[in-house]
Parts: sequence; structure tokens; C-alpha cells
Amino acid sequence: MEKNIKELYIKSIFEKLAYAFPSITTDEIIDNFGKKIYQDLRNDLQRELESVNKEACIDYAYNLVLNRTYEGYRSEIDTIYGQLQNILNISIEPASDEWDRNYNVDFFIKVNNKFIGLQIKPIASRNALNQYQWIEMHRRNHQRFENDFGGKVFFVYSVKSSGKKKKIYNTEVIDDIAIEINRLRDL
Repeated sequence: MEKNIKELYIKSIFEKLAYAFPSITTDEIIDNFGKKIYQDLRNDLQRELESVNKEACIDYAYNLVLNRTYEGYRSEIDTIYGQLQNILNISIEPASDEWDRNYNVDFFIKVNNKFIGLQIKPIASRNALNQYQWIEMHRRNHQRFENDFGGKVFFVYSVKSSGKKKKIYNTEVIDDIAIEINRLRDL
């Protein structure tokens, strides 16, 4: 029924147009409509583009890239140093750029010349669209870390709590990290 109504409606529009403009074909109507859309978009976009200047683009780039990157970095540090280090009562240090690139490790805990890796991510990363590839890439890199340094790597997911402060989302990981610390101490 709905399909019939839509077909009749569409048919009636074209019949009305054909009646009002008998010398114009349906193709011409659609073609003219497309040209009108194109012209309107062109005029509107051109005005918008003319209002944009180089300084505005530079400001936008600084805000987007630098401020947000720094914000993310600070929230990682707050999540780690502000919470996890106090809970575990052990020193947590930032990983080198090399470890970050090669092992996907943001921070580490040193225990008896062995290292535990920590990967800090906002909770949205856990729900990535291509989650399988994301998990697989990290699994391989984290396995290499464990082979090279003796300790496991743990994901610590952060989430914004009330206000802008971040908190550890997967709090169960704290017990897992504590177990790994004790395992390395007992070696």
C-alpha cells in the first residue's frame, strides 16, 4: 500500500509538472533541478570560503592538534599518576617513544629488572569499528613486549567521570596488575 502511495505521489508530481510545462521532459526537469542545486551550493560555498583566512586555519590547527593532543596526554598522566600509582603503591614511569611505537606501551612498572607495560586508552578505543585488527595488532606487540621484558601489558581504559576528571573504567585490571607485580617479585 505504502509503495502504491509513493508511486502515485511521484507520478502526480511529474504529471503536474508536465501539465504546467508541457514542452519540458522529466529529464529536463531533473537536470534543471540538479543545476539549481549546484549553483546554490557553489554560491554559498564560495561565500563561506572567502570568509576563511589563513590565520583562522592556523588557529584551528593549533587548537585541534596541539591542545587536544596535550589534553589527552594530561588526562593519561592524571589517570595513571593520580590513581593507579597511588592504588598500587608503586612507581609508574612514562615509556619511551620507542616503546610506544614498537610495543604500544604508554607507561611501565619496573619490578626486579622486569617490566610491566601499561596501555592507556579512552573507553571509546575499546569499541573501535575495526576492533579485531586493533586488538590483534596490540596483542602481537604486547606479546613481543612480554617476551623482551618479562612482564605482561595491560590495557587501562579511562572514562570521564563527573566534571572533566578521568577515572579508570576497567577497575578489575588493577587486581590483574597487582598479581603480575607479585609474580615478578617472586621470580
